Amino acid sequence: MPQTPPFAAMFDSSGYNRNLYQSKEGNCGGLYYHDNNLLSGSLEALIQHLVPNVDYYPDNQIQKIAPKILQLLTEWTETFPYDFRDERMMRNLKELAQRIASGDEMYRKNVQQLLQNLIRKLATVSQYEEVLAKINATSTDRLMVIKTKPQSIERDIITVCNDPYVLAQQLTHIELERLNYIGPEEFVQAFVQKDPLDNDKSCYGDRKKTRNLEAYVEWFNRLSYLVATEICMPVKKKHRARVIEYFIDVARECFNIGNFNSLMAIISGMNMSPVSRLKKTWAKVKTAKFDILEHQMDPSSNFYNYRTALRGAAQRSLTAHSSREKIVIPFFSLLIKDIYFLNEGCANRLPNGHINFEKFWELAKQVSEFMTWKQVECPFERDRKILQYLLTVPVFSDDALYLASYESESPENHIEKDRWKTLRSSLLGRV
Repeated sequence: MPQTPPFAAMFDSSGYNRNLYQSKEGNCGGLYYHDNNLLSGSLEALIQHLVPNVDYYPDNQIQKIAPKILQLLTEWTETFPYDFRDERMMRNLKELAQRIASGDEMYRKNVQQLLQNLIRKLATVSQYEEVLAKINATSTDRLMVIKTKPQSIERDIITVCNDPYVLAQQLTHIELERLNYIGPEEFVQAFVQKDPLDNDKSCYGDRKKTRNLEAYVEWFNRLSYLVATEICMPVKKKHRARVIEYFIDVARECFNIGNFNSLMAIISGMNMSPVSRLKKTWAKVKTAKFDILEHQMDPSSNFYNYRTALRGAAQRSLTAHSSREKIVIPFFSLLIKDIYFLNEGCANRLPNGHINFEKFWELAKQVSEFMTWKQVECPFERDRKILQYLLTVPVFSDDALYLASYESESPENHIEKDRWKTLRSSLLGRV
């Protein structure tokens, strides 16, 4: 069987590795090539392309094929471990592993190590998900419902961490940790509810979960609301302006680090209506730096400026001499959107019935790049106090944010006044 190249090494700048196949052009046994790239083929031809034959295996003895099967299983369990959270998949893996191990003592040790690594990895994921569940439960139980307008703030973000550069580093810790637990399988499960090659067959009776991907999206939303909460809470205008300038500095450092997800979450929080309407507060803020950051994340032209910055960060990562330079944390919601539209916008099959192999190569390329980014270890020192605050401190709901905003700077029109009265009545019990 041909050697399987490392997952991330299977792609070059053109989308495929030109060395994977011999030089071919046109129709070769039902497989269509162009410029050495496999473009499409019937499902039967693609399967046949992978079926062992006399050129792959000199004979049928298990000892001969065991190294290749073991190599395949090793790459599979390391790259796509979440596949084996399914009991049927784990059972099949163990049965195949037992057959391989029965032939040779060396294979037995390798198989045992493979299974131990997989089980350890799955156990770590389960523990992480339990921690997330506890954090979410605590945060939900402590969500603020305003009973009285606080006259002073005992704890706020600046009290916990007065250095915006340190806060940006701690945000990067959270981002990289949560990225690390997202499996490539979750991208498929997020979009594909049926067999992608058969519109009539269900892919699984019990659809695998995407809890780590969803938890990461929820983190973005939480950070946005945390930023808005911290800005709207202070009673005094100068304090609110100070918090805004603080988060501008945090966002700028996130950009320098390559943490685009936290950067966009902070900008989103500062652009929420309860914050943006605080005109008297913003009048005291030096907004030049914020304007630059907004320009970098401007959504016009399909986020052209951001995509340019992301490519620069990705290139820096490839030539990095330090762990800090390797950090690339993409704006995750846009990454999901890109993958979604690639999946939905390109047909799985071509008009002639062949599988659109080019589409799946492009999907794999995008997920492969993400897999490389998520494996970077965070080089910054952890601060448990700051991390605890970021993950668990109560944040305002939409209504609470609007009420805090109106309490800080009075409503400007009848619509705002009516809403203010409604919110005071429902949240504070005041008329």
